[in-house]
Amino acid sequence: MKMPDLDEGAIARRLSIADDLRAIVPGEGVIVDEDERRPYESDGLTAYRTMPLVVVLPETVEQVAEVLKYCKAHGIKVVPRGAGTSLSGGALPLADGILLGMGKFNRVLEVDYDNRCARVQPGVTNLAITHAVQDDGFYYAPDPSSQIACTIGGNVAENSGGVHCLKYGLTTNNVLGIELVTMDGEVMRIGGKHLDAEGYDLLGIAIGSEGLLGVVTEVTVRLLPKPETARALLIGFPSSEAGGDCVAQVIGSGIIPGGMEMMDKPAIIAAEDFVHAGYPMDCEALLIVELDGPEAEVAHLIDRVREIAEGLGATSLRISESDEERATFWAGRKAAFPAVGRLSPDYYCMDGTIPRNKLPLVLKRMNEMSAQYGLGVANVFHAGDGNLHPLIMYDANNPGELEKAEEFGADILKLCVEVGGVLTGEHGVGVEKRDLMPAMFTEEDLNQQQRVKCAFDPDGLLNPGKVFPQLHRCAELGRMHIHKGKIPFPDIPRF
Repeated sequence: MKMPDLDEGAIARRLSIADDLRAIVPGEGVIVDEDERRPYESDGLTAYRTMPLVVVLPETVEQVAEVLKYCKAHGIKVVPRGAGTSLSGGALPLADGILLGMGKFNRVLEVDYDNRCARVQPGVTNLAITHAVQDDGFYYAPDPSSQIACTIGGNVAENSGGVHCLKYGLTTNNVLGIELVTMDGEVMRIGGKHLDAEGYDLLGIAIGSEGLLGVVTEVTVRLLPKPETARALLIGFPSSEAGGDCVAQVIGSGIIPGGMEMMDKPAIIAAEDFVHAGYPMDCEALLIVELDGPEAEVAHLIDRVREIAEGLGATSLRISESDEERATFWAGRKAAFPAVGRLSPDYYCMDGTIPRNKLPLVLKRMNEMSAQYGLGVANVFHAGDGNLHPLIMYDANNPGELEKAEEFGADILKLCVEVGGVLTGEHGVGVEKRDLMPAMFTEEDLNQQQRVKCAFDPDGLLNPGKVFPQLHRCAELGRMHIHKGKIPFPDIPRF
């Protein structure tokens, strides 16, 4: 769905704002031309497009602060953007707001092995952090499938995960501190190289806040030493239910793999045709289990996982014999999203999380929904932590199919909540799940969340229209203000 650009009556305002912004960000840092703005009209949720009023590309923290102060003074909305890989519409622009692109913040500022951390700018890609430290035997654990393109600032906004999040955690478990610029232009430092901070957990609030509270200009990430040994098992099953049972039994037995992913038949076929990873084509479900640690421990765990899998009727089982073979196992899984694009003109990538023991039930219900809607679905899971990524296949050229795919997706997310799960595991709420928030939260729950938003952004100028189905004015909720990272008079009840 493409939203119209502003009419001619807004051209003068656009040019005036652009001139003012050029005084803050000189050179080529302000984009007004329509063709040059067009690459920013959407993010990874490509069904929706909106041309931003103006695009501004700052290079310094001071420029970010001045841009935000200017926008606050003039009541101009701001949408922060990293690489634009969001799959929930989190970086979708606004026709009457500026898009603040952070792509020029792309440097690794410091690597501190003594404290096992690195300070990086938000435009550094996820994979680039590992590349910067891997020669010294370290890496950054969260690894979304888009890690070659997605930026650490976007990872912070969405609390991204990846195939190794089961053992090593999401972004929130691997970020020690951030530098955040508020809508007032105030620069806050939350956390740092130390492992914990005093007072309220503002870092926990900021990670996953989807650009609603401030603009991240620096991130301190945790670095981990590479494990001594890492090997992966590629296990085929006669049904998705059997694969789901294997996941539950492995975790239930006390084994915590470094990564544990599952794919169903359509996803297996697509990935194998695309990458040629050597996946078995005669199975209905494929499980990739990576075990890491000391060599003797890994060998013992491989035997235990093999025993569980064979007891559940595994039809095939391969164990990686080299790092190259292990990487090949993962290459097919990480390419699953683009691979499914070869099966259908369009697909809609969902993201929900469920209790692991509900996986067989949810798979069965999704297959029933697929028949009900007449749309195919390929399933890819972070199986170990119950994070589902159903890929609903449709053709946008057929009238009504996009809407049907969205209804199918909404039903999947409602099912996730129904069985005790949540609406999102790592893609965020954005605009995609915004109107489903009441399925999970009461009105008072949502009001409490909006009070946090009001504390940082009382005028509602940062990334408005995202997350909340109905945004109340702060005066209606009761309002407080963050100043230099502190809430004034915290002992006085506000609400």
